[in-house]
Amino acid sequence: MPEAKPAAKKAPKGKDAPKGAPKEAPPKEAPAEAPKEAPPEDQSPTAEEPTGVFLKKPDSVSVETGKDAVVVAKVNGKELPDKPTIKWFKGKWLELGSKSGARFSFKESHNSASNVYTVELHIGKVVLGDRGYYRLEVKAKDTCDSCGFNIDVEAPRQDASGQSLESFKRTSEKKSDTAGELDFSGLLKKREVVEEEKKKKKKDDDDLGIPPEIWELLKGAKKSEYEKIAFQYGITDLRGMLKRLKKAKVEVKKSAAFTKKLDPAYQVDRGNKIKLMVEISDPDLTLKWFKNGQEIKPSSKYVFENVGKKRILTINKCTLADDAAYEVAVKDEKCFTELFVKEPPVLIVTPLEDQQVFVGDRVEMAVEVSEEGAQVMWMKDGVELTREDSFKARYRFKKDGKRHILIFSDVVQEDRGRYQVITNGGQCEAELIVEEKQLEVLQDIADLTVKASEQAVFKCEVSDEKVTGKWYKNGVEVRPSKRITISHVGRFHKLVIDDVRPEDEGDYTFVPDGYALSLSAKLNFLEIKVEYVPKQASHSQGPCISSVPPEPPKIHLDCSGKTSENAIVVVAGNKLRLDVSITGEPPPVATWLKGDEVFTTTEGRTRIEKRVDCSSFVIESAQREDEGRYTIKVTNPVGEDVASIFLQVVDVPDPPEAVRITSVGEDWAILVWEPPMYDGGKPVTGYLVERKKKGSQRWMKLNFEVFTETTYESTKMIEGILYEMRVFAVNAIGVSQPSMNTKPFMPIAPTSEPLHLIVEDVTDTTTTLKWRPPNRIGAGGIDGYLVEYCLEGSEEWVPANTEPVERCGFTVKNLPTGARILFRVVGVNIAGRSEPATLAQPVTIREIAEPPKIRLPRHLRQTYIRKVGEQLNLVVPFQGKPRPQVVWTKGGAPLDTSRVHVRTSDFDTVFFVRQAARSDSGEYELSVQIENMKDTATIRIRVVEKAGPPINVMVKEVWGTNALVEWQAPKDDGNSEIMGYFVQKADKKTMEWFNVYERNRHTSCTVSDLIVGNEYYFRVYTENICGLSDSPGVSKNTARILKTGITFKPFEYKEHDFRMAPKFLTPLIDRVVVAGYSAALNCAVRGHPKPKVVWMKNKMEIREDPKFLITNYQGVLTLNIRRPSPFDAGTYTCRAVNELGEALAECKLEVRVPQ
Repeated sequence: MPEAKPAAKKAPKGKDAPKGAPKEAPPKEAPAEAPKEAPPEDQSPTAEEPTGVFLKKPDSVSVETGKDAVVVAKVNGKELPDKPTIKWFKGKWLELGSKSGARFSFKESHNSASNVYTVELHIGKVVLGDRGYYRLEVKAKDTCDSCGFNIDVEAPRQDASGQSLESFKRTSEKKSDTAGELDFSGLLKKREVVEEEKKKKKKDDDDLGIPPEIWELLKGAKKSEYEKIAFQYGITDLRGMLKRLKKAKVEVKKSAAFTKKLDPAYQVDRGNKIKLMVEISDPDLTLKWFKNGQEIKPSSKYVFENVGKKRILTINKCTLADDAAYEVAVKDEKCFTELFVKEPPVLIVTPLEDQQVFVGDRVEMAVEVSEEGAQVMWMKDGVELTREDSFKARYRFKKDGKRHILIFSDVVQEDRGRYQVITNGGQCEAELIVEEKQLEVLQDIADLTVKASEQAVFKCEVSDEKVTGKWYKNGVEVRPSKRITISHVGRFHKLVIDDVRPEDEGDYTFVPDGYALSLSAKLNFLEIKVEYVPKQASHSQGPCISSVPPEPPKIHLDCSGKTSENAIVVVAGNKLRLDVSITGEPPPVATWLKGDEVFTTTEGRTRIEKRVDCSSFVIESAQREDEGRYTIKVTNPVGEDVASIFLQVVDVPDPPEAVRITSVGEDWAILVWEPPMYDGGKPVTGYLVERKKKGSQRWMKLNFEVFTETTYESTKMIEGILYEMRVFAVNAIGVSQPSMNTKPFMPIAPTSEPLHLIVEDVTDTTTTLKWRPPNRIGAGGIDGYLVEYCLEGSEEWVPANTEPVERCGFTVKNLPTGARILFRVVGVNIAGRSEPATLAQPVTIREIAEPPKIRLPRHLRQTYIRKVGEQLNLVVPFQGKPRPQVVWTKGGAPLDTSRVHVRTSDFDTVFFVRQAARSDSGEYELSVQIENMKDTATIRIRVVEKAGPPINVMVKEVWGTNALVEWQAPKDDGNSEIMGYFVQKADKKTMEWFNVYERNRHTSCTVSDLIVGNEYYFRVYTENICGLSDSPGVSKNTARILKTGITFKPFEYKEHDFRMAPKFLTPLIDRVVVAGYSAALNCAVRGHPKPKVVWMKNKMEIREDPKFLITNYQGVLTLNIRRPSPFDAGTYTCRAVNELGEALAECKLEVRVPQ
């Protein structure tokens, strides 16, 4: 394998190629780089040759098989708008990455002080398949650059100098110096290596310092182009070059076993098939395929095909095991390749969802991907989660088909954070929030008012069914007894007091264990007061008779739990039973009124129950509409009594209203809402806020303690993700229903400030600014830029543009001349304005005079040639401030504006002619003037067309087989130099024209090798830069070629008489044929003149009968009978007649019918 050399730069092409020959390169060094032509004085070198982003490009390397290779490059971060993305490629398209194998590793480091990125490619244990062309690509937003290099892999070298005695080895494995026999093979191998190195050195000396790509160009070029290529690329040793090419041509003739080898590398998606193809020079050669050095045998997996000289290996259903090095061997020759099996991109089907849990809960974070068995990477806060660490931590991984699950059996505070799942086709992330358990009161205990001997039940519901608690009365713990029962079923806690007594009245409290929380209610004892009237005895004589005197009705009402006079409060959903004791004699009649309407219903949710000395008003599951003033009226003949009670029904509040997002940031949003229209009869104590991703069903609570304000800032959100939020209102009774969800919103931050704000140009009234895009744009993108300016000493910033501009440049107009103004630029997107980029110093609005200078392009510094009918479009840039005056003239006179159109801007002038004519040729003067400063340039234009035909074409002299043809130059040369004449000749008999001379530079030529006895015409075309003339000049006379000194004398002889009478050379033969099968009768006849042939059947001439076909081919006569029948049997005769006689031939035809 040849010794590695540094990669040669591509030779320049076209007119920019250097004409000077490079100096001879020293031996064993890279060929000297061809000197580049210096840019003109008036042209910036940066416009011709961009510097690129590479401070150090990767060098081509040569490495021995089995050793490691390292390639290093350095990138200038100052030329990049953002952190670059580095990609390595093998060949032009095969990307090297994590799937390329463990042998390939990549390293990237950044020096923040110098802003230089250093990138490295490491290849471990290089194999022959690693050799070839590689490419490094650097991308950063809109900036992209790449460069190539080569890796050459050689067989292991040995040091040929010295140590010759060490090459002798003992065949025995013992350590003794005298054990075993001497082995000379090592010394012989070293001699072979020395010979190979000498050959390589000789081969390098033969390269003549010419890069390999130019040798390839020369090998594929015609011999007539050798001199042109050598001149173009500065090759001076033409003789050495031709000698080397001759050897190369000979080597090509000694064709190898392969006429087409394997590509350096192949790539295929997993599950697909791939075909590896080579083409061999001899189809009889045997061929073997190898995979990682092991021979491949035919199978359903590996299919061999032979198509002509092509040999194809098809690998079906490629797996990661097929990612290997392959080689094909024919005799002693081999070629190598490497197959990369690429896994299809694994897409995220169902992403992770945010979760909010409590300490001790079981958590499962699940993601669904597009492929079963796919590899995914879990990360927490940017750190990878591995199975090795899972034994120390409290998590484990689980795979269920396409679902990948991260499980926490007993979550703790340390497990909270942002979790991310990454595949080779996408990524997703979610937040896990772990909170200490907070106990929620789902149902509070309510105040009770009961009568003696009735049952009092206090009941509450909390969120955790495992929570226990204690009951207290007036601060003293309540113990169960015969009358008191305490129960805990699920989330419900009950305190039941049977046979209520006056001493049971008091404040009852339930305190959950382990929580700073208490639920209180009051038990009111309803005492019924009965007034006793003593009996009056009669002092009259006779028996003693007792009687009850009449008594007016009396309502006995006790509202000990009232909030105001005769007012009762009940929680919505609870049962209310209002027992009112009444007295009177005779027993009074009770009537209930709700508002002004009489209420008489005795059944249903709201009803009246009547008992002796008592009237009860019962409400099952109190509702808001039950609230109001209730009146009881009792009457009897003695009188009446009236009492009024106000019933207040309290409930959870209505949901908050007008919930909306007012502003968003990179990871936050401001939520605003209005209080509920109805507070449930109790003041709203605060609000609870929830959030979820759009499309998800899992809501995450953002606060556990009630939030008292109506504006909330939600944080820790992911930029670019759609969210929805809702709000609950809370009062003493409970939590409201959720509000309407907000419209989906996306946290988006303004961009960072624009970069590198500079002043590009200043005039008396304008300033042109330029800048670069912001370093961070984010998910909101960028809509454009706003430019503002401020006069020095003022603090008012004036907008220069009302609509954002998309490009990174803007000209601020209508500025006061001489003022000192400060400028700034802000980026604008959907999230608002970015931080401004401000100039460090104010700018003085005054144009700086710049002398005019014409920057004439290189192609206009020589005569500019165009053909008639083509466009003339000349763009000539210039510089100068203020705007110079530009004048075009031709020969000192103004231009014809009907033909020439001139457009002039601040930086260039355009000379345009739609269809060029010969009259447009000439010298044009361009002047650019600012006041008394002036610059001029002369442009020479030549408009050409095809020349006319030559005139007076004459044959001046004829001698032997030669003719002298002369002509005169054409009257019209097409305004171009005549490059030569195209001469043709034609024989007078055929008038077919044949080429004689191409580009004959003289106006005469000698035409040789004409044929004796023929007479020739000649014609001549004129050739210039536009091609051959449309019509030729034809010679007026001819050149007749005569044989001189020889006279033809015909030989006298007697002509032979070939006439003869017809004679059958082959007679007709009797035939027996089968009916239905076509038959043919054949014979041969000779005669001169050609005889006339007549066929007859039974002496009757056969004429135009479609059943018979008669042919005569050079005397062979054939009569074809189509599908004969018994009727066609008979005697057939062939008669041949000419002027000298006739001849007959007969035969019998028998037609048999098959039985």
